[in-house]
Amino acid sequence: MAVTIEDLYRSYGVLADAKDNVSKHKDAYQVILDGVKGGPKEKRLAAQFIPKFFSSFPELADAAINAQLDLCEDDDVSIRRQAIKELPRFATGDNILKVADILTQLLQTDDTAEFNQVNVSLISIFKIDAKGTLGGLFSQVLQGEDIVRERAIKFLSNKLKTLSEDVMTKEVEEYVFTETKKVLEDVTGEEFVLLMRLVSGLRVLQTVSGRQQLVELVVEQAFLEQALNPADPDTVDRLLQCTRQALPLFSKNVHSTRFVTYFCEHVLPNLSSLTTPVAELDIQLEVLKLMAEMSPFCGDMEKLETNLNMLFTKLLEYMPLPPEEVENGEQSANEEPKLQFSYVECLLFSFHQLGKKLPDFLIDKVDAERLKDFKIRLQYFARGLQVYIRQLRVALQGKTGEALKTDENKIKVVALKITNNINVLIKDLFHNPPSFKSTITLSWKPVQKAEAAAVALKRPSSDDAASGTTLKKQVVPQPRRDARQIYNPPSGKYSASLGNLNYEQRGGFRGGRGRGFGTRGNRSRGRIY
Repeated sequence: MAVTIEDLYRSYGVLADAKDNVSKHKDAYQVILDGVKGGPKEKRLAAQFIPKFFSSFPELADAAINAQLDLCEDDDVSIRRQAIKELPRFATGDNILKVADILTQLLQTDDTAEFNQVNVSLISIFKIDAKGTLGGLFSQVLQGEDIVRERAIKFLSNKLKTLSEDVMTKEVEEYVFTETKKVLEDVTGEEFVLLMRLVSGLRVLQTVSGRQQLVELVVEQAFLEQALNPADPDTVDRLLQCTRQALPLFSKNVHSTRFVTYFCEHVLPNLSSLTTPVAELDIQLEVLKLMAEMSPFCGDMEKLETNLNMLFTKLLEYMPLPPEEVENGEQSANEEPKLQFSYVECLLFSFHQLGKKLPDFLIDKVDAERLKDFKIRLQYFARGLQVYIRQLRVALQGKTGEALKTDENKIKVVALKITNNINVLIKDLFHNPPSFKSTITLSWKPVQKAEAAAVALKRPSSDDAASGTTLKKQVVPQPRRDARQIYNPPSGKYSASLGNLNYEQRGGFRGGRGRGFGTRGNRSRGRIY
């Protein structure tokens, strides 16, 4: 005979009135458990009554949990939500791991309200036993179905940082790091980014030694001990992903040496043949930007001279010689070299940073003929640079506020930042001996407050860079990161070159192309609770 609403209320009354003797009324609790086989109203009541008296009947614990799980899988979403809401009340003692495992599997729901309730219930059992809850989550990350694994990783990445130090103790954070390292043995690109975000936010790893451990973690994923295959887009993408994750970890105490060395030895020589799975990404510029951002944190390098020479050679490729003059002293427009400012900013900055470690490189390590060739290229580039700087300043003169927010003007602002940066670096190299003292903020990085306070009042002459004349810093408002249009300057000498400026927005792993960090097998095992 089916359990009715009246039966459920009667049994509830018996148990509630029994107080300290509630455990003697096992039959009444069994009636409540049988309520999961009734209609919608009976199921809703059972979902509330079962957990209320759960702790009083340890011999019926498994039956009670299974009954609640039946409700968590009911066809009626409102019943499921009610059952999920009550699940944390079962999270006592040894049951915490099982409840966490169940809730993690329930993350696969496509109903928004139900998904949110699962999140709320998971957070609530974290406050009961954080380590036990993590055990259930990581169990599903390592062994669950793909959809469960994906959502569990996202939960960990997004929610753990919101928990207090009382919940996320040192012991708990160390457990998170240990388990995350196991997961990282076989991950996709997107999973790698999420997991690095998770461990990078752990308070226990905010020390120099902690940051070094994180870098070691990224190094393992980057396969820096292997030669780079530039024709394999997934291999290249993996390296870029790892480098992006390592960048925020570098500092004067946590060095980027292994990454910078790898870029010099394996990436720069293959720069022109690099492939990428990401549509519309200027892979060469992206690589050079990463190299530039890492270079200030490079420590002692074993093959410094060799690597500096590779960087110097690559820089020469992007700094053209002036075109030969025809008989009448004019230069043919068809022969005008392209000045690729974005590439040169990156290469010059990297060369400038590593050059500090071997300041006599241009004097003692480069033969006289090659040095003369380099200075000719520098001088030609500096002349073209001054033309652009003047054109850009004229175009932006008097523009403030909203006027600077138009797409065209945002591109001009970035172009001015790039050309000013190159100008400062070229002047340093024209010193005798070459100097490596100037500091700049890379054009795509946020402007530092100290630099932002310095506004240029002087307009340099066209031969400033070549002569070494001091140039006051010019700082202009930064555009949004999504500004990607190309600025087309006025026509005339050097003008075509600015069309080569390309401001790529840096992004994370791009989906829709398969798994870039390994080929994990299909985990479609079905629910295991």
